[in-house]
Amino acid sequence: MSWFRRRTEPEPEPVHLPNPDEAAVAFWQAWFELLPHVSAALGDGEPYRVEGELGAMVAAMHPDLEFSLERGHRAIYALVITSREDPKLRPYTDAWIEAAPSEDMIWEYHDSVPAVPDPTQVTVNLGPRRIRLADVRVVAQVSDGLVDVAVYHPEFANLEPAARQTMTFLPLDVTLGERLAGERLGRVETASAEPEGTIGLLELRDLVRAIGEDQS
Repeated sequence: MSWFRRRTEPEPEPVHLPNPDEAAVAFWQAWFELLPHVSAALGDGEPYRVEGELGAMVAAMHPDLEFSLERGHRAIYALVITSREDPKLRPYTDAWIEAAPSEDMIWEYHDSVPAVPDPTQVTVNLGPRRIRLADVRVVAQVSDGLVDVAVYHPEFANLEPAARQTMTFLPLDVTLGERLAGERLGRVETASAEPEGTIGLLELRDLVRAIGEDQS
C-alpha cells in the first residue's frame, strides 16, 4: 500500500500543461491498456511492478498530482489520484473523476484520499518500523468552526523528520478523509511528548463531524 505525503512548500508551476479534459481522456485510455498488468501485479501482491508506468500516466496529466493503489471500500481495489486540495490542481482531478468509468466489483475511484472505516485497525510500514494508528493520540481544540490539533505517537522519537511529518498528517487524512480534513482542520502540529487531555482518532472523527453538522 502506498501512502501520501502532504507537501509543505509550494512548487513552481510547470509549463506546457495539457488541457485537463484532454489529459483525463488520455489517462483513461492508457489505464485500460495497462489494466491487465495492474490486475496481475496486484493479484501477485507486487504493485511496484506497475507503479512506474502508472506514475508516468498521472504525471502526464500534471506532475504535481499524487496517486495510490489501495484496498477499496466498495470494491476490491481503489485508485486514488489527489490534488491535495491545491486549487491549481483541482481542475485536473475534477476532469479525471468526471471522465472515470463506472465503478464495479473490482475498482472504485477517488479524487481525494477517502477515510477508512476504522483507522485504529491500520498499520503503516515505514521502512523497518510498523506504526499502529491505534496508538495515535490527539489534542483537539475547537476555534471558530475549525479544529486545531496536535498529533502524538510513541514512535515519533524514532522517526526521521520527514517520516514524522508524514505520520502527523497521514492519520488525520485516514481518519477524516482528505477533503473533510482540509475543510475542518486548522493548525496541525507534531507533539514530541504526549500532551494531557488526548483523544483517539475515532473520537476526533466524531468531534469533527459534529462540528460540520452544526455548521450546516
